[in-house]
Amino acid sequence: MADVIEVAGNELRFLRRMIGDVGENVWERLLEWLIDDWFRLDVLGLENIPADGPAVLVANHSGAWGLDAFVLQKILVRSLRRSLHVLAAPFVFRIPVLGPHAAKMGAVPVDQRAAMRRLAEGGLVAVFPEGLSGLEKPFRERYRLQPFNPGFAVAALHTGAPIVPVTVIGAEESSPRIGEVPALARFLDLPYFPLTSPFPLPAKWLITIGEPIAPPERPRGFGERAEAARRLCADVQSALQDMVERERERRDSLVR
Repeated sequence: MADVIEVAGNELRFLRRMIGDVGENVWERLLEWLIDDWFRLDVLGLENIPADGPAVLVANHSGAWGLDAFVLQKILVRSLRRSLHVLAAPFVFRIPVLGPHAAKMGAVPVDQRAAMRRLAEGGLVAVFPEGLSGLEKPFRERYRLQPFNPGFAVAALHTGAPIVPVTVIGAEESSPRIGEVPALARFLDLPYFPLTSPFPLPAKWLITIGEPIAPPERPRGFGERAEAARRLCADVQSALQDMVERERERRDSLVR
């Protein structure tokens, strides 16, 4: 009987892995189709990402589903000849198919110390400092950046890594947030569940990578370091908001 249970357990684990692999392959192909055909994505400024050494990519977060993170990760991994670690909320890795795929592509749970280690090793780290607030805002507030978590600024000051601003335009129109469904979020054990188009709308997407911003020299005192991180965070958010407005106009000119 024990042998039968062991064999059945092994077969079940194999079936789960097979289903997971098939699901990831389907998602991979769907993502490529969305990028190349559905969103007609254009990418500008890839040359602004350092060819080697550490860097923190800081991007706006938008669209009700948070699809921008998957698109950015996919397009940069596809375009760059170096690995990229996107910092993602822990719940992302619990989502069937999408979580394992994100991890396989290099995504890691949000952790400031882990980010510092990767930067100290000369890695590329991408962050969305708005977090869920960027996804939860109503459509009428599209492209208005929400308050940034300063963790990325602390990491940049600690390691001396340049900050590379990145704008994603198009996600707001592809998945406009109309509202949310708290009961469904609780049932699925998710922080929130948006009321939006079940499938992304065919809006034109534009990703633009700006010129690196060098962090100031790291102060010695704790209070001075905290203040320097706060100022750097505010400066980057202001610069990224200006960049969002410019690139939004550029994207609109591409579809006229």
